[in-house]
Amino acid sequence: MSETTIHKTIYLKATPAQVWEYLTDPDKLATWFHKPKTALTKGPYEMFGATSGDKLMWGEVLVSEPHTRLEYTFTIAPMGDATSTVKWTLDNVAGGTRLSLVHEGLPVGEEAFGLTLALDKGWDEHLGRMRNGIDAA
Repeated sequence: MSETTIHKTIYLKATPAQVWEYLTDPDKLATWFHKPKTALTKGPYEMFGATSGDKLMWGEVLVSEPHTRLEYTFTIAPMGDATSTVKWTLDNVAGGTRLSLVHEGLPVGEEAFGLTLALDKGWDEHLGRMRNGIDAA
């Protein structure tokens, strides 16, 4: 059985540099996702609920190429000891940025499908909030 992978792509009316800020800056991350205590750069990170302050996610930033690519390991409590990987790619396009997400290495099988559904829906909601934040800026 192969691993489960989620793919998402959105187009944003913002430069790759502006989108990068939404992927790495703690205050901008808090508007659409979760809030780290420091900017996402290579090395370990933790993210917390913007309102609750609860630790929600943790891992390590593996690749940080400003304005083009960000990759980190991703673990949340429902995954137990399992670790997945989130890869963001930013491409400059006429009028803005194409932002692509690949979330790979997710658990497989019928028992894990509920987690996949929850993550898939969660990414849709998070990306919608990012779009709204960028549009309002």
